[in-house]
Amino acid sequence: MELSTAGYILPAAFILDLVLGDPTRLPHPIRWFGRVITAGEPFFRNLNLRLSISGAIFAVSLIAGTWTLTFVLVKTAQYFHPLVKAGVEILIIYYCISIRSLESSAMAVFRALTQTRIDDARAKVALIVGRDVERLDEDGISRATVETVGENLVDGVISPLFFAAMGGVPLAMAYKMINTLDSMIGYKNDKYKDFGKVAARIDDIANLIPARISILIISAAAKILTGQGSRTFQTALAEGANHTSPNAGYSEAAFAGALGVRLGGPNYYHGRLVAKPYLGIPFNPINRNHIKKACDLMMFSALIWLCVLVITLYFLSFLIR
Repeated sequence: MELSTAGYILPAAFILDLVLGDPTRLPHPIRWFGRVITAGEPFFRNLNLRLSISGAIFAVSLIAGTWTLTFVLVKTAQYFHPLVKAGVEILIIYYCISIRSLESSAMAVFRALTQTRIDDARAKVALIVGRDVERLDEDGISRATVETVGENLVDGVISPLFFAAMGGVPLAMAYKMINTLDSMIGYKNDKYKDFGKVAARIDDIANLIPARISILIISAAAKILTGQGSRTFQTALAEGANHTSPNAGYSEAAFAGALGVRLGGPNYYHGRLVAKPYLGIPFNPINRNHIKKACDLMMFSALIWLCVLVITLYFLSFLIR
């Protein structure tokens, strides 16, 4: 993706996502990623190698293969016409981001809680979080929802747009494969602690810069929306590294500071209680109304990040003319 075209390709993909969201009836490459991972895992597990090595080969092969196939697709589209290439790039980046679907999923939980449909709210939050939801009360459901909105702002918006701007749509798609691998095999349980180790580490490295950029973006959005930009920034810096993930804690702590709520804490995963630290320790407990505020913060942060990227790309394009 050339600098001269990125300035309209990224906004076009962004708008397309806001309008269409994630249409479940249309083909979606990220869902294809999941099927490929599920189908390929048994073969690589059965290689006569240590699980950590076979898992590494599995992850690297899928990531490299995704980059290559996307590169070939873009080059083929360019062969037909530059407008065809631009259309393919817009469509691929649209598939890589998930602004509206994240907001819709979170607000579905909010509406269920507002109507006191607690079982329905648990079912809906189970679709977007990895923890066990059976024990969650209303506040626990609200906390899980706000945390996933904060974390997925990075995974679903900031990181894919960052890699699209840095290396075009092949790199953006490679990132989505990295992210999908981590979500499917990057667990630290008995089944995946060896096989998924490299996939999880690659995801950590890929999100290292975007997660820290998110502190600035969320702080800017909080400053405009609530006037709490300094508190957001300070909370993210002070507590972001306390999270068990090397990256997720920064955006979640920023959301805790922006909303003035306490996030994190112990949760059950696959029936086992995992002791996780709290984020936003000095703030108040959460309630369902914070879900709506978190969605507003996420949407506005995404818009700010898009503007930052477009302005930067136009500036770079001007410099190298």
